Amino acid sequence: MKKLERAFESALWASRFVMLGGVTFSSLMALAAFYMATVDALSLPGLMRDYTDLTLTAEQRSEVRAKALTLIVKSVDGYIITAILIIFSLGLYEFFISKLDVARQSPLAPRLLHIGGLEDLKERIAKLLVLVLVIEFFQRALLLRIDHAIDLLYLSLGIVLIGLTLYLGKLKPREPPEVH
Repeated sequence: MKKLERAFESALWASRFVMLGGVTFSSLMALAAFYMATVDALSLPGLMRDYTDLTLTAEQRSEVRAKALTLIVKSVDGYIITAILIIFSLGLYEFFISKLDVARQSPLAPRLLHIGGLEDLKERIAKLLVLVLVIEFFQRALLLRIDHAIDLLYLSLGIVLIGLTLYLGKLKPREPPEVH
């Protein structure tokens, strides 16, 4: 019976290696996000060339400007998503597989790998996701046509909600009172 228990526990402990799939695919998704953000960034010089065309009307220049700003925001968004995926894959590896001994020799390791547990990892990723959503809102707001006062009101309401979200995200949860 003890042998069966030991074999079961060994198999159960080895099941953590299934997370190597998550680590691998998160790393591959990070590379894909980085690639997309870089392609977007490389498209920017063409728009800048168009923006400097002196024959453009004010409306055309405004359109090119909006496209350029949207492209910049998309690129930043892509790089932040890349960072999220890298942090996620490093965290998964450290939680389930092993400490990254090579990384521990780097001066960056304390900033990147200082993850206290799954809750801490979730919190760090949630903060980055809020940032991505704010950037996505900004990107959409740049392309928004304001035809009526209600459009401006909705935009203002969105900005207020984002500000409130960022403010609430900065608040520290209260520590429960000590029980003696």
